[in-house]
Amino acid sequence: MPFWPIRVNVSADATRRVEVYPDREVVVEFDPELTFECVEDCTWCCQHGVLLYDQDLLELAQRANLAETTTEFRGEKFVTRERKARDDHVAEDGCACAFLREDGLCTLHLEEDWKPTRCSVFPLGVWLEDGDLHVDIRDSAHDHCEGLNVSDRVVIDNLEAFLPEVLWELENPDSDREL
Repeated sequence: MPFWPIRVNVSADATRRVEVYPDREVVVEFDPELTFECVEDCTWCCQHGVLLYDQDLLELAQRANLAETTTEFRGEKFVTRERKARDDHVAEDGCACAFLREDGLCTLHLEEDWKPTRCSVFPLGVWLEDGDLHVDIRDSAHDHCEGLNVSDRVVIDNLEAFLPEVLWELENPDSDREL
């Protein structure tokens, strides 16, 4: 993935606009000093249904059987949540992402060197407002994600790693939709 220098512009009303890709900006709503790094044995983000955008479906079809690994909910495709025969790395109902391995690692990320857009975005929440793409930390991440503020990886300096360029092309990139 090419690296684009991040440019931060702070206006008089303290709204932070960040150019993530050429001519692709976001309005940042979180503390610019926030850091994030996935931590071992957390997997909280893998316990919920992963929304799949059209491009994700095309990519996933090259890596897995869609009939076995996806489900439809309210007219949108999600990665299937399945019951896991273990107590760790699962939600209260005993289910987690179909691609979450027994050791708490992701098959798609480790074995395929790919992950769906929504997985890349986490722990950020994204939404459209007045034609601008806004970014903040998901409310639920504050309560459950163990990777916030545990590393030197400053989120605002690495937004291209969190925000795939396809987000600017989506009619509805809102990340609050869950299975």
